[in-house]
Amino acid sequence: MRTIIKEDIPVVIKDDNVELRIDDIGGMTVGFVQLKAGTDLSGATVGLPDDLCPCPHWGRMLKGRLKMKTIDGDKFFEAGDVFYWGPGHAPIALEDCEYVDFSPTKEFAAVIRHLKGEA
Repeated sequence: MRTIIKEDIPVVIKDDNVELRIDDIGGMTVGFVQLKAGTDLSGATVGLPDDLCPCPHWGRMLKGRLKMKTIDGDKFFEAGDVFYWGPGHAPIALEDCEYVDFSPTKEFAAVIRHLKGEA
């Protein structure tokens, strides 16, 4: 057992619009994500299946509001929402957003490699 402290998790992606901290814990990846208002990650997911993230995520919105582009149409999430994002999604931050999510490590590692241009 352990407490997961955001500041102790390594940053794997950081620019003016996105900060992603991830750590593998027992075969699941915990991710702390910050997106600035206006950030649209749908361009970054081009080249993945259906040009969307194929990895499932379970988590909670901590701050802000975002639109999730999905195969089935747009879905909206805001601070306080507990979510499940199935395969086939790309987030667009409508406000400054923060969320924590949990994802299968193997699947999410492939997405991270793609986002970093390593795939």
